[in-house]
Amino acid sequence: MLAPSRILRTTPAQAGGGREREDLVDWAEDSIARGSKSFALASRLFDSATREKVWLLYAWCRRCDDLADAQELGGALGEQEGAERRVTAIRLLTERAFEGLPTADPAFDAFGLVARECGLTREMAEDVIMGFELDALGWRPRSEADLARYCYHVAGAVGVMMAVVMGVPRDDSWMLDRACDLGFAFQLANIARDLDEDDKADRCYLPQEWLAEEDIEPGQHMKPHHRQELADMTARLIRRMERHEAWARMGAARLPFRSRWAVLAAARIYGAIGREVRDRGTHAWDHRVVIGSSAKLRHVTAAFWEAVRNKPEEPGEEPGWNRGDILIDVRMSGPIAPPPMAPLPE
Repeated sequence: MLAPSRILRTTPAQAGGGREREDLVDWAEDSIARGSKSFALASRLFDSATREKVWLLYAWCRRCDDLADAQELGGALGEQEGAERRVTAIRLLTERAFEGLPTADPAFDAFGLVARECGLTREMAEDVIMGFELDALGWRPRSEADLARYCYHVAGAVGVMMAVVMGVPRDDSWMLDRACDLGFAFQLANIARDLDEDDKADRCYLPQEWLAEEDIEPGQHMKPHHRQELADMTARLIRRMERHEAWARMGAARLPFRSRWAVLAAARIYGAIGREVRDRGTHAWDHRVVIGSSAKLRHVTAAFWEAVRNKPEEPGEEPGWNRGDILIDVRMSGPIAPPPMAPLPE
C-alpha cells in the first residue's frame, strides 16, 4: 500500500538541490578541466570566490551543450535524432534547478546554486537554451543579422551571465553589452576554426547571403575549389571578431584586477585562434588550429601586463552587433521556426 498522506513530505527547496557546495565546486572544476583547457587556464586567474562561481556556471553550459548534441565534453557529435526532446529536458532540469529541487545531475544542481548566489534569472538561462534549440531545429543563418542572433544565444548570452557572476550589476547595460561583445568574439573565432567540423556534422554558420555573394552552391562551401572564397569569408568573420574584441577590452578595464586579467587572457587566446585561422588562408582547415601550452602562457603573461597598465586602446568603430537590438528582435519574433521541409517527391 502507498504510505498514508499524513506522513508524505514534499521535497524541500534549497540551492544546489541539496548537494554540498564544496562537492559541486569540485565537480565543476573537473568539468572545466576536461571540457576546455583554454578557459580552465584563464579561470585560474580569478580570485577564489569568483573562480568557483565561474566553474559552477561553466559546468551547466558544458552539460547543456553535451546533452543537446549527444556528445561528451565537447567531443564528436552523437546521434542527432531526438535533439528537440533533449532541449526540452534541458529546460525542465534548469527550471528544477531554479526552484532549488534536486535534478539528479550535478551540473544542473551547480547552476541552481550559482543562480541563487548571483541572481541569475530564468530569462538569462532561456537566452542560452535558445541557442541549443536553434541547432536542434537544424537552423542556419540566412543573413548577417541571423548570424548575430545565433552568436548572441550561444556565446553572447553566456558572456552576460559570466559578467553577473563576476559582480557586474544586472542593470549595468553598458558592461553587459561589453561582456556580450566578448562572447561574440569567442564565437566568431570558433565558427571560423570549425567550418570543416561543422560541415561534417551538416551544420553551417556562414550566412546564406554571404555564400550567394561568393556564388557558392548550398552545401559546397568546403569543396577545394571554393577555398579562396572560404578564406575571404573567414577574414570577414575575423574582422568582426576584432571589433567586438576591442569593445570587450573597454569593459574589462572596469573589472577588478583579477577578473580583468582573466578576461584579457581569454580574449588573447581566442583572438589568437581567430587570427591564426585567417593567416593560414586557404590552408586554415588542413589541420585544426590549436594554441599550444607555451603560447597560452605567453598570452597569460601579456594579459597580466595589459591588466596592470589598464589603458585599452579606444576602438576605431562601433561593434556593429548590438545586444539591445538583438534582444528586441528575439522578444518580438516569438518561438523559433523550424527550417522549411523539403518538398515531397512526386
